[in-house]
This record gives sequence, C-alpha cells and structure tokens, in this order.
Amino acid sequence: MIYLFQVVVLIFSAIIHEYMHGFVAYQLGDDTAQRAGRLTINPLAHLEWFGSFILPLIMLLSGMGFVIGWAKPVPYNPYNLRDKKWGEAKVALAGPLANFVVAILFGLVLRFVPFLGLNFANLIALVIYINLLLMVFNLLPIPPLDGSKILAAFLSPARKIKYYSYGSFGMILVIFIVMLFSGIITGPVNLLFRLITA
Repeated sequence: MIYLFQVVVLIFSAIIHEYMHGFVAYQLGDDTAQRAGRLTINPLAHLEWFGSFILPLIMLLSGMGFVIGWAKPVPYNPYNLRDKKWGEAKVALAGPLANFVVAILFGLVLRFVPFLGLNFANLIALVIYINLLLMVFNLLPIPPLDGSKILAAFLSPARKIKYYSYGSFGMILVIFIVMLFSGIITGPVNLLFRLITA
C-alpha cells in the first residue's frame, strides 16, 4: 500500500511541477501550454507512461528505496517570453521551486500540527521527501532537465546551442546517474529533509 502511495504522490507532485512551468510561461507572455490544454492540474493531461509509471515501478521493484519520475513536459515557446534573457530560466526554476514549496508546507504541518498519528506523520514525511527528490533531480544540469535551462541562461548563444545539443542523450545519462550514482541526488535530499523536518 505504501508503494502505491509513493507513486500517487510522485504523479501529483510531478503534475504540480509541470503546471507551474506552464503557469510562469503564461505569466511571461506565452500561451502555448494553455492552447495545448496543459495549463491544468487534471492528471490525464500530464501523465507520461515511462516517466509516470514504468520508471517508478522499476525503481520500487529494484528496492532502491526511493522513486523518481516525471510527467509530460509542458510545452512553451521561449520566443514568446517577454523576458528574453532570463525567461527560460524562470520557467525552468518554477517547477523545482513548486516542489520545494510543497515540501516546506508539509514540513510546517509535520512540525506544528499537534496530535498527528505516527502513520499519518510518516505519510506526510514521504510527501516531503518525494518533492525534495523531484526538486533536486530536476535541478541536475543535464539537458533536458530544468537545471540545464537555468545554467544555459548564463552561457553565450553559441555555447548554449552546443550545451543543448547534448539533450539527445541526456535522459540516458540521467537514468544512468540515478541507477548507479543515486547519492548525487539523495545526499542533498537527505540534508534538506533533515532541515525541514528536524
């Protein structure tokens, strides 16, 4: 049952993450996500078979102790953004920041709401941990993850094009890192989790 809860939390946290990308892009002048029907928290608009179901299931069955996944990326057109210099970085940062806010809010519940039963407290802690995982995972500076778009804002146009060209095999590298070097992700996550819940 706890495994099912993890997957459900992961899916809804990923949906919040993607929705915020579209919302910030819309606020910056791009309505691509809205026209595509993606500016919604309806799960059916965001689910992606591999990232939302298959990879989390593989990670759960392999006994890794944590799950990572994603929803379908919300489309946006960077050329429509009013902020040409930092617009893409702002859109990219919105997703991880949304997960961090969710983690903080549930952390406040864990700290300050009295009389939480142990089982309920453990479920809240799981929500915090999964959102921190999503945040740190997406901040990896590997195209096409959000961290790469934030880093790209500091690069020259020529370097940005070359950097983004690695995106064709970026997700293979991401999965490789998650499977073999999970400490790159879980180290910062564990630190933040202790700070929020201690």
